[in-house]
Amino acid sequence: MTAGALMVFALTLLVAAGSPGPSIAALVARVLTNGLRDVLPFLAAMWIGEAIWLSFAVGGLAIVAQTFAVIFTIMKVLGVAYLLFLAWKMWFAPTGADSDQLSIGRKPWQMFLAGMVVTLGNPKIMVFYLALVPTLIDLDQLDLLSWAELTVTMLAVLVTIDSAWALAAAHARRLLTNHRAVRIANRTSAAMMVGAAAAIAAK
Repeated sequence: MTAGALMVFALTLLVAAGSPGPSIAALVARVLTNGLRDVLPFLAAMWIGEAIWLSFAVGGLAIVAQTFAVIFTIMKVLGVAYLLFLAWKMWFAPTGADSDQLSIGRKPWQMFLAGMVVTLGNPKIMVFYLALVPTLIDLDQLDLLSWAELTVTMLAVLVTIDSAWALAAAHARRLLTNHRAVRIANRTSAAMMVGAAAAIAAK
């Protein structure tokens, strides 16, 4: 691919990924509740999920999503249910300084699963790539190198954007020094998680 095409792809993705959406809302909510370190598996899963959607789009596999629409619908329903469950746990999380604010979802595999559910449960991501990629490359002449270039560019943009959101949320979390502030943060996070679930369900 040409450098110009990759630049257009990167800039477009930068604008799209930087805008608050279900994935960003879920990410910020998790950081506020669990802290930055525990959210790393969640972030990794989000990036892997994006790479999967990009691969589907680049490989011309949109027909897979149509053929297996029931599977994607089930995945979306499970994802929404899981996010709502996490929101419920956040809402009623203890606020004591010595308490574990949110035990559910803190194990690395649980955080990873949550990130995959949020990303793969949002087919809007593939629609975005399906709309953008054909304008940059001829899919009939697509090779492994072009796919790798797009994937690396995508990861560079997402790592930058998501890390910035996560760091901002982590900074806000450090300001929470009393029970009332922690309760407000927990319930704000819960509301954001419900919003993320609603946004995914509406797509």
